[in-house]
Amino acid sequence: MDDDAGGIVLFVGTIRNQTDGRRVKSLEYQVYRRMAQREIAKLEEEIRRRWPVKSITLVHREGKLKVGDVSVVVAVSASHRGEAFDAARYAIDRIKDSFPIWKREKFKGGRYSWVRGTPIQSHHTSIPEEEKPETNVRGIVRQRTRSLVEA
Repeated sequence: MDDDAGGIVLFVGTIRNQTDGRRVKSLEYQVYRRMAQREIAKLEEEIRRRWPVKSITLVHREGKLKVGDVSVVVAVSASHRGEAFDAARYAIDRIKDSFPIWKREKFKGGRYSWVRGTPIQSHHTSIPEEEKPETNVRGIVRQRTRSLVEA
């Protein structure tokens, strides 16, 4: 924890028990890991450029999860709460619309359905190479069961 941080925002996304009135038993996230690792590193760089954040932690799980399990965590600290809220909101929105993560729900009765989401969008940034912060993707990713990426 940074003593200079005046605000910390924590978003925790969980697996809910229904979708459109249908009972969800569990779900599975499938991930294009290599691309997701690159995207999470780029997202962290972008957030650090846009907001004066002190620290960022982004985690998305993969594999089979049950109702109530945590699927995604975004934690951001900044000097002021507004910056922390804005950066955290931006992070979760980008993860949802730009990352190669697919969700398949299993419903009560054994039926499966791929969740129809937002098509992956490209968010290009034009940052000169010399201004990009150093990011070591290997240092960002920790191989753990059901964990995708941490930044």
